[in-house]
Amino acid sequence: MNPRFTRLTAVALVWWAVSSIPDAAAQQTHELRAGPTTVHIGHFNAAIKPALSVKSGDIVVIDGVTHVDPALIERSGVVPATDIPENHRAIYREVKDRGPSVHILVGPIHVDGADPGDVLEVRILGVELGSNYGFNSQFPYRATLPDEFTQVWYRFIRIDREKKTAKVADGVVVPVDRPFFGTMGVAPPAQMGRISSGPPGIHAGNLDNKDLGAGATLYLPVHVPGALFSAGDPHAAQGHGEVDLTAIETNLRGRFQLVVRKDMKLRWPRAETASHWIVMGLHENLEEAMKIAVRETIDFITQRFPHLSRQEAYMIASVAVDYHVTQVVDGTKGIHGMIPKSIFVAR
Repeated sequence: MNPRFTRLTAVALVWWAVSSIPDAAAQQTHELRAGPTTVHIGHFNAAIKPALSVKSGDIVVIDGVTHVDPALIERSGVVPATDIPENHRAIYREVKDRGPSVHILVGPIHVDGADPGDVLEVRILGVELGSNYGFNSQFPYRATLPDEFTQVWYRFIRIDREKKTAKVADGVVVPVDRPFFGTMGVAPPAQMGRISSGPPGIHAGNLDNKDLGAGATLYLPVHVPGALFSAGDPHAAQGHGEVDLTAIETNLRGRFQLVVRKDMKLRWPRAETASHWIVMGLHENLEEAMKIAVRETIDFITQRFPHLSRQEAYMIASVAVDYHVTQVVDGTKGIHGMIPKSIFVAR
């Protein structure tokens, strides 16, 4: 290889890395708390007026609330009525415009400079438990075994925020040390109009992926000016699959950094952790979702490591990538592939 070319390439890579880091001096931190004027319930829509406008690189701290009626929490007796946040009560009391699903989504957030075709990089800097209670619910028409579990069922659960545990049944204690927002997404294309927040899609949305907690980064294709990012559906804990319809639903406080990426082009959402790259397949049919996830794996590997052929990438997908059923209860099923960074020794 030409040494001069190598030096120029190295300089270009350093310039790109530095230029993609937001200016820390200009960076601002914003607070956005769930309330009647800062949420939209059960839907995504490019026409929703932004609750906040920020610059690329700014940090937004979001206080999200769960979608259960506060009156049900109060009647459960699991926690005192005074533990239920007043903003949660106000949302149920005052917000009348509701979509076909139930998620209380904080936002949308307009990010200056985000244009259709760009990617919004969502750095999940931190997620903290926001309440000492949660709940799980089963609705037969949506869950995995509707013919076997035919009744609507709720269980309210006390959360020990100090120990980061939740007793979900007699003798069963679940760790809640990796909370995450089940729904994070941008506005869909304007021509799609108002869509349910239930099924995930090219806008991301209700991914219900527990690997997208603190320290992860989510990459979202932008469809409308400003991206219009929203987050909600807070989870204290969930198993992949979310088979009875819900997780331990609770209230959370999340810290997000929103960065516009002009240098990326995506069709489907992707993500990244310290140890893995994450690709996603979303489709009404689980087998088709798996095919999309595998194709995304091949595309990712061959684009990032152009010396590898598609056949080699297909092989890597089979011998080294773990595919998980993210969820099966949101109408659109989810598969995500975990591509280990450690296997690419020459990257």
